[in-house]
Amino acid sequence: MARIVMKFGGTSMAGTERIRRVANIVRKQQAAGHEVAVVVSAMAGETDRLVNFCREANALYDPAEYDVVVASGEQVTSGLLALTLQSLGSKARSWLGWQLPVRTVEAHAKARIEDIDSDALMASMQAGEIAVIPGFQGIGADGRVTTLGRGGSDTSAVAVAAAVGADRCDIYTDVDGVYTTDPRIVAKARKLKAVTYEEMLELASVGAKVLQTRSVGLAMKEGVRIQVLSSFVGDDAVPADDLPGTMIVSEEEMNELVEKGDMERQLVTGIAHDKNEAKVILTRVPDKPGAVAHIFEPLAQASINVDMIIQNVGRDKGETDVTFTVPQVDLARAQALLEDRRSDIGFNRIITDSKVAKISVVGVGMKSHAGVAATMFKSLAERGINIQAISTSEIKVSVMIDEDETELAVRVLHTAYGLDANDEAA
Repeated sequence: MARIVMKFGGTSMAGTERIRRVANIVRKQQAAGHEVAVVVSAMAGETDRLVNFCREANALYDPAEYDVVVASGEQVTSGLLALTLQSLGSKARSWLGWQLPVRTVEAHAKARIEDIDSDALMASMQAGEIAVIPGFQGIGADGRVTTLGRGGSDTSAVAVAAAVGADRCDIYTDVDGVYTTDPRIVAKARKLKAVTYEEMLELASVGAKVLQTRSVGLAMKEGVRIQVLSSFVGDDAVPADDLPGTMIVSEEEMNELVEKGDMERQLVTGIAHDKNEAKVILTRVPDKPGAVAHIFEPLAQASINVDMIIQNVGRDKGETDVTFTVPQVDLARAQALLEDRRSDIGFNRIITDSKVAKISVVGVGMKSHAGVAATMFKSLAERGINIQAISTSEIKVSVMIDEDETELAVRVLHTAYGLDANDEAA
């Protein structure tokens, strides 16, 4: 008998028919003798709908009230799944974030799980009850509802798995594993048998929609076994361990798989893209010590993540332009904060562009091979795709391009690195 946490994404929960399919998958795990907890996302598109309501009500919305609105999506699906399980003869109940409780710290809309009180939850599971938990939400030190940021249900699932000492955490989504890139863009994308925690962290941070970044980091820290699976496997779904999903593993385990011949080591593991970035340019910033700090300090205090940063060479008049990217959802707040600090920073004007995209190549093979970036730049140049900004890490190279060229760039790079399914390298 195992203790299992199962997480189902928005597409898996999109409507009563799909929720019934999920209920049957869950019941089969319990029928096999396992203790089961389920973490659910809001129905596909529901969170976007709720976010738009917030923006329409107030473009510079209060994040605390935003959390109250958007947390409701997961509350609905957790209740519906519990009701569906009950209708099928299973013992089930929903546990909202404040009922466990899931204690969080830091900013509203981007809270971080600090602790989960799992005593009541474990007692419920041991009594044969299926626990249904809304992902994405918790409770702050002030007793108010908090949310964990987009994709936060993955983090909720991993945190619950760590709290109850689960044998594994199965993440069910609309794809049956982690692919070399989005298969909706590249038909020749290949499913990977295994991906290292480090690679998955980078892929998640630069736009891969399979897992949220913090969920992977938490799994690596807590030693939680993650398996990425599809909930769309037919009415007679087989148990998770029998499905060819993707395992998220340590680099040591990956090396063992390569040595056994179960995996081939690739120079590049995957290509990710992200259209949720916005570019900000501050013109004629004084070219002097401390000027850049004046720009980024207020953004950091407001918990607005800054990604790519470019500072042009100073002009003759001792001025420079500073370009950087922020999440699109934070663009209005970032612009307002910078306008408030205009006199302190000393810039001339703000230019923004939300029609940009970030394209990234990721792979632990980069650590020991040169030329990855050169291949990227050359391949994009040959197709006339202009690079607006560049950022790198030990196992990643990212570029910013026009949003309209996203799909072309992904296809070009997928082929350039030999990732296409019919390539000899595959």
